[in-house]
Amino acid sequence: MTSPITRFGAHVLFLPIQMIALAVLIKGYADIGDGFSAGVIASLGIILQAVAFGPAEFDRLPLVRYAPLSTFCGLLIALSTAFLPVLMGRPILYHYPPAGEHVINFGSLEIITPVAFDVGVFLVVVGFCVGSLAAGARESTRRQNERNTLPFERRDPTIATSGRPSERDL
Repeated sequence: MTSPITRFGAHVLFLPIQMIALAVLIKGYADIGDGFSAGVIASLGIILQAVAFGPAEFDRLPLVRYAPLSTFCGLLIALSTAFLPVLMGRPILYHYPPAGEHVINFGSLEIITPVAFDVGVFLVVVGFCVGSLAAGARESTRRQNERNTLPFERRDPTIATSGRPSERDL
């Protein structure tokens, strides 16, 4: 069990960690972004919740419940970005729009295929990291519950299972 200060700190830090992950996703090291690093940062923010609140509370977070879906959607986005140009007769991972053509902007962010690829990588990394930890936490909790709920007779081998004295007791 963790202290209230740890839980409060995890709760307060969650949003700033996610904002940093979003900033790294959008602008990364240079201009395009860095989906992998952003995914790791976001995952660490979510995993901090597991450490602070325990596996039962961690499992109730929507981010944890939808981790497998996140992984699937991210993989679909990344693979689509990579292979849809091939279906159009272009090379794999073709950059759209091509150099010199008009680019749609959202503020200072250019909406181009590398951004979509980074978003896909981000979703895969977050989904895998959080989903793996959640699966391990569920298994650990299941084993702990199994150990704690064994029948009384199995925990104390000196007591007979039928309620009558065993031959050893006579």
